[in-house]
Amino acid sequence: MRLTTIGTGTAAPHPSRVASAHLVEAGEVRLLLDCGSGAVHRMANLGVAWSDITHVALTHFHADHIADLPLLIMGWRWGQLPPRSAPVTIYGPLGTGALLERMAAVYGGWLLAPGFPLTVRDMSPDEVIRLPGDVSLHACAVPHTAESVAYSVSEGTRRLVYTGDTGVSESLGAWARDCDLLLAECSLPDTMAIREHLTPRQVGALAAQAAARRLVLTHFYPPVEAVNIAAEVAEHYSGPTVCATDGWFIDF
Repeated sequence: MRLTTIGTGTAAPHPSRVASAHLVEAGEVRLLLDCGSGAVHRMANLGVAWSDITHVALTHFHADHIADLPLLIMGWRWGQLPPRSAPVTIYGPLGTGALLERMAAVYGGWLLAPGFPLTVRDMSPDEVIRLPGDVSLHACAVPHTAESVAYSVSEGTRRLVYTGDTGVSESLGAWARDCDLLLAECSLPDTMAIREHLTPRQVGALAAQAAARRLVLTHFYPPVEAVNIAAEVAEHYSGPTVCATDGWFIDF
């Protein structure tokens, strides 16, 4: 399994971080987790095979997690020759289908009928989806927006958990227990803490509760980069920790 952090930023414009997007490659599955603003052109910049993506999973409906989805679909249809013919499935929390219909009302009917098989599928919290090969996608509700979910991607004995955007959640820590890699948001310093996001110390506590084998941090607002993130995480979590950048990747 390979993780590539395409976009590690937020809604705040940043010179080197675009908004949320992460690619998980497992067997024949190419799963894009979120597709925030700037993600599509960042993939091209990084040499990521955006045309080979097989599935997309959205964590919630904020623009910094979904804004580039119409551009990605448009790129598959008109941004390459020959146009895409392989099917794509878009997963998301309850309301995803309605969201894509509203997008199509704005951008045009091609969004839902792009010339290749496109399936949009709402996932219920705690639902498990079987993807090709030995890969599964599992959702868990998290406290951020009404629809927000985290995702678990498993292949055989390997498991990655992506928090999406979340506040403090003991149930998320229990659900992520013993994951091989925890990809977690790390939005704000303690001085700017809000209940909808995590600080480095809160992320450390989450990783410790989950007994994650590795912690990868993403979704940095600029103020949090002014503190010693690794040191604050280490007050609670002693495992390996990475502050990801756009284009960072790991095989595990």
